[in-house]
Amino acid sequence: MKNRWILNLVMLAVVAGLVAFLYLRPKASNDEPSLHEVSALMLADFTAIKAEFPAKVPTSFEKIDGLWRMTSPYKTRADQISVQRILAIIAAKSKEKFPATDLEKYGLDKPELRLKLTKATGDEEFSFGTFNSVTEEQYVGYKDAVYLLSGSYAEAATTQPIELIEKTPLTKNETKQIVGFDFSRLEQWQANALNVDVADGKWKTNEPKAKITQNEMNEWLDFSWKQAQAKQVEQYTPDHKITYPSFDVKLKDGKKVHFDKIQEAPDLLIGRPDEGVMYHFSNDVGFNMLNPPLNIK
Repeated sequence: MKNRWILNLVMLAVVAGLVAFLYLRPKASNDEPSLHEVSALMLADFTAIKAEFPAKVPTSFEKIDGLWRMTSPYKTRADQISVQRILAIIAAKSKEKFPATDLEKYGLDKPELRLKLTKATGDEEFSFGTFNSVTEEQYVGYKDAVYLLSGSYAEAATTQPIELIEKTPLTKNETKQIVGFDFSRLEQWQANALNVDVADGKWKTNEPKAKITQNEMNEWLDFSWKQAQAKQVEQYTPDHKITYPSFDVKLKDGKKVHFDKIQEAPDLLIGRPDEGVMYHFSNDVGFNMLNPPLNIK
């Protein structure tokens, strides 16, 4: 019994010592530098973007029906995520903030990039100067201040314009309206004059030997078209002296999206004349896009 009391007293002393240590130990320093918000702008307010450079054509975008379109140097759909990265500058925070004086010191007297963001009340402009040799961050001017920020903000705006083009061959609205495909002008389907159509969730085809299943066709539509993303894109101007194999995507409103098949191997290249864009797909992805699962025996 006596030994038990001694053990309890020892344990009590240990606990008391631990409590005292935790209470009396030096408090962690909270000397973290405060962060300066570059702006209080709102993402949804902007309707146009222009990235201006000293010696090349600007890259510009305009928001139409809630989606961003590139207006220069190409006129086509823009990759929405890439545009969001450009706009991320409005939410940037910096450990350093300097008065916007002696701009030459920061390389802001002749900036390599001017980013103009347009909203209803006017333009907001960000200027990008030189890099700090110690922190490797970039000096960015906005209104009456200069901030040190990651170079990723300038990188987003200086990406090659061709890389900022949307890489899906169909718009989101078009993918929602798909009611069929006319593959009758492709070499492998000319003899069949192949069409596949879907109405009320049911697929049908004019190929009498086909044994289609609804699940396979739905998966084909989803993975080969609705989720299809080209690995790269380029400008496309049809050569009217050449008759390309081609196909159409049928939409609910009676319209058709026309594609020219420029090449099938080693990569599938399909051009969309109305948007002036050619899409590059790997051979396996491209094969599935143009060959629905008909199960012809």
